[in-house]
Formats: sequence, structure tokens, C-alpha cells
Amino acid sequence: MPKNSSDLTPFAIAAMPQSSSKFSEDKLLWNEALPGGCHWSGVLRRGNTLRLTDLQGLANVSALFFNQEEKTERYNMPDTLKAQHTAFLTAGHACYSDMGRVLCSIPEDSCGWHDTFCGVLDSASMEKKYGLLNYQTARNNMHRSGQEGLLTELTKWGLSRRDMGPSVNFFSKVTSDVEGKINFDTSHRASGQYVDVRFEMNVLVLLSAAPHPLDPRPDYAPGAVRLSAWRSGTAGADDACRLSCAENERGFINSERWFL
Repeated sequence: MPKNSSDLTPFAIAAMPQSSSKFSEDKLLWNEALPGGCHWSGVLRRGNTLRLTDLQGLANVSALFFNQEEKTERYNMPDTLKAQHTAFLTAGHACYSDMGRVLCSIPEDSCGWHDTFCGVLDSASMEKKYGLLNYQTARNNMHRSGQEGLLTELTKWGLSRRDMGPSVNFFSKVTSDVEGKINFDTSHRASGQYVDVRFEMNVLVLLSAAPHPLDPRPDYAPGAVRLSAWRSGTAGADDACRLSCAENERGFINSERWFL
């Protein structure tokens, strides 16, 4: 395994595309609103970036990532955290697959902290906390759990409950105190915060905008999110995500070799 870019062949170095990750209207592919509580899935191609924007300061977006070409390869939370010596994600971090490849990375983030280990709100916990409000009663204002939303999207792609793994919870901050108690930071989110997720492979992305399982608000009122995708290019040789640690450089190389 190469330890740095100098160990690569000239062909491999030349094959590394340069990134221009700054958002600009001329590179925009599409915009879409994701209402609070709803869910979404789609394929983001290598070299595209998806910006998630918290429109009301109330959002939680639970995300799962799969290699679109081989869905048995998916986001691996333990490897992602231990490779980068972190317990949360923010700018400069990458999301690893269980094959040691970087599926996506975070070149920009105005939020600063995204939860990685609390998982999604399940239907039983949702009903206990917020009460049951189904489609027959409330139509589009029904209560949806993160678990239900992601399972719905998994089914659309030939996947099932067994493919449900740990998610990234964008816009939610969870910390632990000296006694080991986990605390949800209610002051962390703010209207207009955004995070850019740049895709280094062709990735199937599944999103749920249901409440975080530890959100202490008593009412079911998850915030809406704007999704904006544009052509950004992938991580260049001097990219901050690539250079943030030696493990990341190797992970990006592994992704690039998939496309050689």
C-alpha cells in the first residue's frame, strides 16, 4: 500500500482530478426541498457535491451511503472514526467504506459537528415520545421515524432491513459528560447552516429528515432541508480532506484506483 503520493506511479498521479468545491450557480445540477420528517434517495456521481442546508435551525438528516456499483460495500462508521481519530464529522473528514475506500468527504461545513453514533429514531420510540399520527389521520403531516424513512428508501433499491447500518446524523451534536452520560446539544443548530458532501465514488445516498433519537423537544416538528447538487470535481492532491491524516491519503488512493 503506498504511504504517500510519491509512491504512486506517474499515471496514477496524473489520474487524480482536481477539485473546485466552491458552490457556483453555473455548476448547479439541481435543487430540491426535503420537508421535515420526509425521506429521499438518489445516486450522486463521482465528482459531484451535495450541499445540505438547514432551513429553520431544526433539522436532523440521517444518511446512509452505499457504493452504487456494488451495494455490499457501504459506509463503515468504526473505520471512519478510528482512521481519523474522531468521534464526529466536520470539514476535513471523509466517510470510509468497509473496503477502505473513501465514499465521500466534507470539504466545507458551517455547522462544525455531525453525530456519528446515535443511529436513527425507531418507530416504537417515536410513538412513545410523540404519539401515533398516521397518514389516514394526518396525511403529509404524519409522524415518520428515521427508521421507517430509511427502510422505505432501501426497498426502492433492492435493499432491506439487514442493510440498515449506522448512519451519519447531519446537523446534530451529541457529547458525553464525565460520567459517560450522552447529551444532545440543543444550542448547536442554527438556520442557514450547511454541510457539503463531495462524492469520491458513485454513491447511493439515502436520507431521512426525521428527528434525532435524543432530541429533547416534546413535539414532533423536524425542520426542512434544502438539497443542492453541483459539479465540483473530486479531491485534488492538495485537498484538505486528503491531507488531514495519512490514513485519508491512502483511502483516497484506494477510491481512485477503483476508477483507473
